[in-house]
Amino acid sequence: MPKDGSEVVSLDGQGKPMWLVLELTYRCPLKCVWCNNPLDFDTYADKELSTEEWKQVLRDGRELGALQLGFSGGEPMLRDDIEELVEEAERLGYYTNLITSGVGLTPERLKKLKEVGLKQIQLSLQSAERALTDRLVGARAHDLKLEVAKRIKAEGFPMVLNVPVFRQNIDQVEEILALAEDIGVDYLEFANIQYYNWALLNRDELLPTREQLERAEAAVNRARERLGGKMTIYFVIPDYFETRPKACMNGWGTIHLTIAPDGAALPCQEVRVIEGLEFPTVREHSLQWLWDESPLFQKFRGDTWMAEPCRTCDEKEKDFGGCRCQAFLLTGDAANTDPACAKSPHHHVIEMAISRASKPHEPKPLIPRLAGAAAGVGR
Repeated sequence: MPKDGSEVVSLDGQGKPMWLVLELTYRCPLKCVWCNNPLDFDTYADKELSTEEWKQVLRDGRELGALQLGFSGGEPMLRDDIEELVEEAERLGYYTNLITSGVGLTPERLKKLKEVGLKQIQLSLQSAERALTDRLVGARAHDLKLEVAKRIKAEGFPMVLNVPVFRQNIDQVEEILALAEDIGVDYLEFANIQYYNWALLNRDELLPTREQLERAEAAVNRARERLGGKMTIYFVIPDYFETRPKACMNGWGTIHLTIAPDGAALPCQEVRVIEGLEFPTVREHSLQWLWDESPLFQKFRGDTWMAEPCRTCDEKEKDFGGCRCQAFLLTGDAANTDPACAKSPHHHVIEMAISRASKPHEPKPLIPRLAGAAAGVGR
């Protein structure tokens, strides 16, 4: 599909982890069928870093050069120390962003977050319809999300409304645009989901058709023309429908650093799907060692690990061979070219998935994000 102008520009962090994401917890009251948390998320519940351990991560991250900071999860508002952590991040000079479902973001806590220096909030919304949102997330959440959105704007926060896009809601783009305009959203991100973990388990039911994507993108472009600079709208196309892979995380271990709830330092949130890797934590090593020297971050840095067709491809410095996690999940080898690339010898795997999902078929029940729900389910 044609580029829509909202793709990420390649950035050079000069060896520094510019973007630091703290996945404070995998706990969450919602059961989203596309969740990017690990399938065994429940096994980390008793391993979460303490408040003081997270504060040390914040200090070490600034020393490494991190500037942008995201508090994520699971649902970060389930941590009762989020305000304390935001206050410490503000003291250290981070630009802070809270990534939330809205559950737990009470008026009192929202005001406190404003007081301690939180800079921006990213709120998720799954649909323009109450019944569909609530069904997709497995809870009565739609009305709460809309109320939280209004509170966020009333407190003067810049707000990103993040809409994960898939077959069940992609035809509601115009309705969601109208809703976002009514709320006064600053940034609206239609993020066609990527297929890992829970989304991969449900891929045949979630993957939209090319025709749906084209209609949705056309609606977004019409809204951009109409709204001008009133609201910034992103429409992130799923790489299944591209001929080249995305520059995943702007390259492995170049600008992005995620700290998981148990303190594991990761080049991306999904990397634990790759078998055979070890994931040392901040409880065992300094953050500087984890970023600069750990075998995990060295594994796919640069391009010396690349095989053909990536090794001699003139686009390897643009897309870095694509996503290592997707390569592993779809080919069994993380060093392979991402199958989303038309040059990949495994590209047929993507084509088959699109064909299978687009054909009329008897809908299967979606597998919700629940402890043990993925046991015995094939991908």
